Amino acid sequence: MSAKRPDAGDLLCRQRLHGDRDPALVPALGTQGDHIVTQGPQFALTLTPRSHDRTVRNAENTHVCTLLAAEQECYPVTRGRPIFWARLRHVGGWGRVADTDDVGEHVPLRDVLRILGRHWRTLLTCVLLVLSATLLVTLSTTPVYAASTRVFLSSTSSGYVVSKDDLGTYVELLGSPTLLEPLRQGLGLPADTPINVSATVSERAPILSITARASSAKLATDTANAVAPQLALIGGKYSGLIASTGGTIEAIPVVPASTPASPESPDVPRNVALGLLAGLALGIGIVLLRHFLDTRIRSEADLAALSPKPLLGSLRRIRNADRSPLVMMTDPHGSEAEEFRRLRTNVQFVDVTTGGKHSFVVSSAVPAEGKTTTAVNLAIAMADSGAKVLLVDGDLRNPSVASAMGLEGGVGLTTILLGRATVDDVAQRWGDTSLFVLPAGTIPPNPSELLGSDAFADLVKELLAGFDFVIIDSAPVLPVIDPVLISRLVGGMLLVVSAGRSKKHDVAAALKSLKTVDVQIAGFALNLTAGEGTYYGYGHRDAADTAQPESNRPARPARRAPKRARKVAA
Repeated sequence: MSAKRPDAGDLLCRQRLHGDRDPALVPALGTQGDHIVTQGPQFALTLTPRSHDRTVRNAENTHVCTLLAAEQECYPVTRGRPIFWARLRHVGGWGRVADTDDVGEHVPLRDVLRILGRHWRTLLTCVLLVLSATLLVTLSTTPVYAASTRVFLSSTSSGYVVSKDDLGTYVELLGSPTLLEPLRQGLGLPADTPINVSATVSERAPILSITARASSAKLATDTANAVAPQLALIGGKYSGLIASTGGTIEAIPVVPASTPASPESPDVPRNVALGLLAGLALGIGIVLLRHFLDTRIRSEADLAALSPKPLLGSLRRIRNADRSPLVMMTDPHGSEAEEFRRLRTNVQFVDVTTGGKHSFVVSSAVPAEGKTTTAVNLAIAMADSGAKVLLVDGDLRNPSVASAMGLEGGVGLTTILLGRATVDDVAQRWGDTSLFVLPAGTIPPNPSELLGSDAFADLVKELLAGFDFVIIDSAPVLPVIDPVLISRLVGGMLLVVSAGRSKKHDVAAALKSLKTVDVQIAGFALNLTAGEGTYYGYGHRDAADTAQPESNRPARPARRAPKRARKVAA
């Protein structure tokens, strides 16, 4: 632990390694290894969001934080751990300032409500189940009725008043066979019938409050009214002075027992209310537990927590994706096609920053994320804008572009790299459009070596010079190095992530792997989202329940697809 710094301006932390810096947090003042001391008075610190070098770059857009005072507390600066706790006045509420690797985050109330609203079915199911169980138990429980009476006890012996000790003795007699057996006989009950009788003693007078409980209202009332006379008959025997004088006990009703209108238990309204609250609490607990323990990416917010890169497109599930994944051709006016056009527009904006390469590689963290379907439809959308587009199947391990588009894929990229053909020989035009497709060709035994060769680099330069836009479908990032080799030659990488399928740690591992080799992605395409609504009233579709595949099975062009592609003219 370090000592308290005398200067409040130096009270925060010291600089760590450059690679361990944390965007949008605090300025660093020294070398790695010192500590933060939070003891002492609070002070204000100005922070700038996404300030990668820990300095304030934009004074007009800042967060103001106040350190929390903590008695004798020092926190070591370690990677992936909280630096300190602060109150973010800019956004309100409490938040934690931490490393980008730290997964802990403040969740505002509106986000909690949004989470609960998204899972309202789970909430409703829990409430109905708990309420049904509560009603079932309540209705199957034998009702218990309670009737009460108040009696005044006096003695016939001259000058003797019933004392508190005598009243305590009578209370103890209520559960004894001496009283219960004659009471059963007087009520005409079988010998084994249970009788529940209790009593309390008044503090100011010899008055007993007697309560009887039974399964019927009438039996409870009769029992309560019969207890006092029976107690008076045997009470004199248990008082020495009264017994010695031959006196007796008299029980005078003060408030006779009346028939109860409703059972004492179960209390149906109370149980229903408790069932509703318990079901709601259980539902909220399950929803929040599932959300915070969920390891899958389901929304844009999950992607934003992993990377500052933008979401370029949100793509809903495609109906019948196994048979017709090319929605840009089969349903060009549908909502799915509009989402690919929006992705195209966003990619074109990002392309402005690529230095004129006008090319992207489409990949994903792991297989079966729908990257091939995304690449094919994006290429068709690009061609619809009038650009001359080339779609290259760069997945030399599991090529699927040709089968998805119904083309012959026996010759293609590998044929060119082996020097047996040219681009004009093997590139196939997609119908009458300006889209050309370069299949993968024969699967080679050394895909990484081919993609990392000078021949492939020269080929990419040739493709960039001959086409307005080049889109390369590649293998996933985590299993192989292929997309990294391709991304160094093109303008950027579009990383496809499947909502509800991609795991956070897989995407985080892919981003870390790319960052290690200094490859920056251009943005994300969130696939398989449950889209709602329409675009200007056109082409509304409900989200299909089928998952979007990697398009590795043959698919025939639909009725609106162009005729079989032909080779490019020399």
